Amino acid sequence: MAKGLLVTYALWAVGGPAGLHHLYLGRDSHALLWMLTLGGGGLGWLLEFWKLPTFVAQANRAQGQRQSPRGVTPPLSPIRFVAQVIVGIYFGLVALISLSSMVNFYIVALPLAVGLGVLLVAAVGNQTSDFKNTLGAAFLTSPIFYGRPIAILPISVAASVTAQKHRRYKASVASEPLSVRLYRLGLAYLAFTGPLVYSALCNTAATLSYVAETLGSLLNWFNFFPLLGRLMELFLLLPYRIWRLLMGDPGFNSSYFQEWEKLYEFVQSFQDEKRQLAYQVLGLPEWATNEEIHQSYRELVKVWHPDHNLDQTEEAQRHFLEIQAAYEVLSQPRKHRGSWR
Repeated sequence: MAKGLLVTYALWAVGGPAGLHHLYLGRDSHALLWMLTLGGGGLGWLLEFWKLPTFVAQANRAQGQRQSPRGVTPPLSPIRFVAQVIVGIYFGLVALISLSSMVNFYIVALPLAVGLGVLLVAAVGNQTSDFKNTLGAAFLTSPIFYGRPIAILPISVAASVTAQKHRRYKASVASEPLSVRLYRLGLAYLAFTGPLVYSALCNTAATLSYVAETLGSLLNWFNFFPLLGRLMELFLLLPYRIWRLLMGDPGFNSSYFQEWEKLYEFVQSFQDEKRQLAYQVLGLPEWATNEEIHQSYRELVKVWHPDHNLDQTEEAQRHFLEIQAAYEVLSQPRKHRGSWR
């Protein structure tokens, strides 16, 4: 059955950020991408307004074409490459937030998540890429940056370069029932959101702290490129700002909602907030000198060392780790908020 342009525009307007129009056109990979990114942060959904006639024409052409072109390589697309890198980073950040407690996370879970994000973008439209080579590049790159959140960036770049190198047109397959397609999309959506939802609901405070720390680290990667850092900040905050523009301020009283809403403000003032918490842990004012910081650290370490608190080992271990983390933060040079803006 031929796809209608008016129906496509209606689905785009009603459920565009959820990918309903792509589902209608048989573009399941694009639909899943929009489901997981809320229409590319809203920006991709808005830009699609002018591309819908092309999408409809491609869908109708694919229905009448029995075989895909063989031996023909799709043209290189810089936009697709950039999207692969960004989505790979996005998938990696979600994995850092929800799966970082896994054993061998940086060897298995992180490259797998980033590689799957790159492959998802590679499979948008009538193109795809080689599954094994793309994931292989991600797994080979991850040990080089083991244990560092910055590993997300080189893994995503390596996987995106490999996916572009092995790009090809999709093979023609018989159309599947809508129920089968929805079942497959539902499983993929649950696999992506399930661990994140579990972390958010069962360990909200730790998840919020880790989200802020992860995004703060991401923004700090761009210290030497202020303009690029500002663009990345705008990209990360774009979904939230679009949501506030559409929904306004509903004034919810839920503590979970308030904590998630404060997350973005916390990210923007991440460095100052982190140092303030460190001063509180060491019991010092913010104008304390380096000598006072070192002295307070040595005194507190003696008080809360686990070997000196055998009757309360767990509490002493927790305080001991907090003191060490606070001292490490205050030992670093102070970065002004404008340094990554």
